[in-house]
Amino acid sequence: MPLTTKRPARWSWRTLLPWFVGVLPLVCGLAVMRWQTERELQASSQATAREVVGHIDMILDNLSSAARTLLPKAGEPCDQVQLALRVETTRNAFVRSTSLFDRDTLYCTSLFGDFNEPVDPHDYTDGQLWLMNGNSVTPGHPLLIYRISQGTRGAISTVDGSHLLTALRLIGADSALQVQVGRHWMGSDGVVREGPPPIAASAAVTFSSTRYPFSVHGGYGPNKQAQLMRSRYPALFSLLLVLGVVAGGACRWQIRRATSPRAELQRALEAGEFLPYFQPVVRKGDYHWAGVEVLMRWRHPREGLVRPDLFIPYAEHSGQIVAMTRALMLDTAQALAPHAALLEDGFHIGINITADHCHDLGLLDDCRTFLQHFAPGRVVLTLELTERKLIEPTPVTLELFEKLHEMGVMIALDDFGTGQSSLNYLHQFKVDYLKIDQSFVAMIGGDALSQHILDTIIELSAKLELGLVAEGVETPVQRDYLERHGVDFQQGYLFARPMPADELLLALAARPGSPQLPQDAAPEIMRG
Repeated sequence: MPLTTKRPARWSWRTLLPWFVGVLPLVCGLAVMRWQTERELQASSQATAREVVGHIDMILDNLSSAARTLLPKAGEPCDQVQLALRVETTRNAFVRSTSLFDRDTLYCTSLFGDFNEPVDPHDYTDGQLWLMNGNSVTPGHPLLIYRISQGTRGAISTVDGSHLLTALRLIGADSALQVQVGRHWMGSDGVVREGPPPIAASAAVTFSSTRYPFSVHGGYGPNKQAQLMRSRYPALFSLLLVLGVVAGGACRWQIRRATSPRAELQRALEAGEFLPYFQPVVRKGDYHWAGVEVLMRWRHPREGLVRPDLFIPYAEHSGQIVAMTRALMLDTAQALAPHAALLEDGFHIGINITADHCHDLGLLDDCRTFLQHFAPGRVVLTLELTERKLIEPTPVTLELFEKLHEMGVMIALDDFGTGQSSLNYLHQFKVDYLKIDQSFVAMIGGDALSQHILDTIIELSAKLELGLVAEGVETPVQRDYLERHGVDFQQGYLFARPMPADELLLALAARPGSPQLPQDAAPEIMRG
């Protein structure tokens, strides 16, 4: 029920939303940081692969230069060209050995001179490059062989795999790099393998040479991105964490504020959920309805009809009772004015006010607007002062009460005898009626002390020439006692319970001698 201490569900949206709002900046920030890191790693991986390709291109340029220099000598006797083979090996820093072949047979090398070994062009990618895992001289040691041919003759130059490893390890020290030639590839461990190379966990790239038939595969391991984010963005991560806490805290504060009793009352006021209920007041003698007390009820969209003791005290405490009472007076006037013919002249309409209404003269305008809905003399507006807040006799308050009386508005002290200021109000303000609290009425025929207090109040009102209204009359014994002691008006469940406007109008129309409702008005009243 509204304005109670009932806790919301543990996992309601009000509980989860602040966490979501708090985590959102962190998640978004991490997503941006991740995206930025991925871009940086991708760019770094491409730059590294491009640099390795450039370095291997330079090595192959040396091999190509040596092989092209020796190509014209292919087919000549080995003893005539061996010196030239050794000269090219000495002249080029990356060339480990040179060889010549004729009719797919290697017949002369810079290392051994005369030689006899078959040369299979299919071992070479595009007939040009072969990445092999060692030869008879250095088994298990990687070699990169460059081949060039003209007809059936050609030259071969070889580079040691350690030069390739230097490029892989130094240029891409923290990268996962592999150089691939045809179906063979080698990583930074220096082992030549056959088949497709593994794809890097992040920022995987492949960069191919535009001059030689090889490619370099780059990228980083699975933890590289997290390591880079931790090393580069610790301050930003801390800032995101602080922003998340602030955002979550602000959201929680806003939700608590939006769902606070004050906000809930304001929402209900704007939605028109506060309705007037009417409890009839009967006069002595014939117990005819002489008026009504207007009671505020809250018809909540989910909780239904809310008890006034759950929201009226808080409305008074928060100062919202003034706006709520103003709306109540307007709703009352609009509900009763079209059917004013059902009301006897001088029909009393009582509305509760508190100390908050007495701080300025705005109450005069509210009362004037209310009375303008009715013909002069049709209704008598009575303001009932409650004592939950003390009314100070300031010049503004005294002027307000004086002008209310000039307007024809009457003043009643509600729940008289229960508040410590009741007697002070009689001394300070001009009062027209006393309303005897129901706690004294309930003791009629029972508690002798309370009954003596009740008799004293009745005697006091007679001496001060004040009207009397007894509240909470529920039994015939109470009714008859009050009647015998000259109480002017009675109010309670014995006569009628509080009712909405449509029920009140139907009850007024049903009284003998009352004017009949128009045929089109009754259905409208029933619809409320």
